[in-house]
Amino acid sequence: MRYVQLRAFHNVAIHGGFSRAAEALCLTQPAISDQVRKLEEEYDVLLFDRRKKQITVTDFGRKLLEITHRMFEVEHQASELLSESRILGAGTLRVMADSAHHLHPILGPFRTKYPGVFISVKTGNTEEIVSKLLSYEADVGILGEIPTNREFKIVKLSSTPIIAFAAKGNKLEGAPSVSLAQLVEQPLVLRERGSKTRSKFEEIGADAGIDLKASIEAEGREAIREIVASGAGVGIVAEAEFGHDERLFKIPISGCKPLMDEALICLHDRSNSKLVSAFMKMASELTQSD
Repeated sequence: MRYVQLRAFHNVAIHGGFSRAAEALCLTQPAISDQVRKLEEEYDVLLFDRRKKQITVTDFGRKLLEITHRMFEVEHQASELLSESRILGAGTLRVMADSAHHLHPILGPFRTKYPGVFISVKTGNTEEIVSKLLSYEADVGILGEIPTNREFKIVKLSSTPIIAFAAKGNKLEGAPSVSLAQLVEQPLVLRERGSKTRSKFEEIGADAGIDLKASIEAEGREAIREIVASGAGVGIVAEAEFGHDERLFKIPISGCKPLMDEALICLHDRSNSKLVSAFMKMASELTQSD
């Protein structure tokens, strides 16, 4: 077993193909294929299912991938340690958030202090964020709950209520609040399964004996906003994420106090990374000063 063979396997697995792995490693596709083939032949194992148009990792391959994730993460940490004097003056921090809104108080001060750091921001729901962190495809995540998973280091950012919102002209406009019973009579526009806001909202309905079904389901907060703005139904969002849109109005939900806890998290074994540690520390300091 050689390092180059494990590196080839790892990159094919995380990039989803031999050609993309070759591009990532600046090698030819035949070279990558040959390294993976030799690894499989030497240990008489099958790491990829090649019967389909898009290769997939086998069960055995997934077990090996869990190990190589840790292996190459340790290699990355060693590189960071050796480059300690430069890492906060350069480098890349990969952030994944359920809403960019929660990044606003942190990004400005962080960029001011570390102007040489490139920050990549992607969005996703809670399940996607946790998955990306566990697969080392993101460095830090911001999500609408405080996870109980002991693998994570956590900085609590805020707690905000869940509210309803609709397009101006909706019959709820002007009402001081809306009840769950009233909401169930409205066409509800909800995010995809995996959204913590939706999950929390449905839990509250179940506790009250009310089935809060989606009339329209869409992926992503911006899609929900546009659908609601068209007058197609009533949406649900954490109040801190509502923002400002002249087409919409927000309305409190009466009879309950559903709260969303927003948290910044990273894997414990990534918390010693210079960039991750600096970002987490700044978020903690800014939260405590509020």
